[in-house]
Amino acid sequence: MADIRALVLNCTLKRSPARSSSEVLGREVLDALGEQGVGGELIRVVDHDVRFGVSTDEGDGDGWPQIRAKLLSAQILVIATPIWLGQPSSVCKMVLERLDAELSETDEQGRLLTYGKIGAVAVVGNEDGAHHTIGQVQQALNEVGFSCPAAGATYWVGEALHKTDYIDARPKPDTTGRTTKALALNSAHLARLLAEQPYPAPDARDAAVDPAKRSG
Repeated sequence: MADIRALVLNCTLKRSPARSSSEVLGREVLDALGEQGVGGELIRVVDHDVRFGVSTDEGDGDGWPQIRAKLLSAQILVIATPIWLGQPSSVCKMVLERLDAELSETDEQGRLLTYGKIGAVAVVGNEDGAHHTIGQVQQALNEVGFSCPAAGATYWVGEALHKTDYIDARPKPDTTGRTTKALALNSAHLARLLAEQPYPAPDARDAAVDPAKRSG
C-alpha cells in the first residue's frame, strides 16, 4: 500500500497564535486522514512571508518555495479557508495564484508535477457562500493539475450576522464531521489509486489514438 502524506494550508487572515476556525477544521481533516493511515501537517500561510506572484519563487526571501517543497512531497493538498464577503480569503486566492506556476512545471514524461495529487477543500464562515467558495477553489486546483475526489470538501457556516465561529460551535459530528470523514476517506482512496496507476504521459495519450482517426 502506497505511503500517503497530506499538507493542509490554513488560509486564515490571522497570524499565530490567534485563534483560527480554519485551523480547527483543517486539523480535524488531518485527524480524519490519520484514521485512513495518512500522516501530514498544517501550515498557517500568513506565518510565512509568501509573496504575491505567479512563479515558483518570487525571490527576496519569498516563503513560498519552502511551502511548495512540502506540497510536492505530499500526495494530498487541503486548502482550508474562511469565507470573507462570500469569497475565499485573500490568502487563499494568493495561494491559488502561486499554484498557477505549476502549469509550467513537468516531470521527465511531460506530466505536470501536480498530476496524481489530490486537492480537497475545508471552508468555515459566518455567512453564506460555502458552496461558492468550494466551487472556486476546487476549479482552480483541478485546473493546475490536482484531482478532486468525490465529496472532496467539508464546511461549516453559522448564521448571518452572528458572532459564533466554528471554533466555538463544534463539535458537529453529524454534519461537518460526517463530510470531513468522507473527504478523508475518498481523498486517501483516490491518492492510493493514482499512486499505483499514474496518469499517462502526453505522448502515451497521443499513441493511444487510432492512427486512422488522427487528423493532419
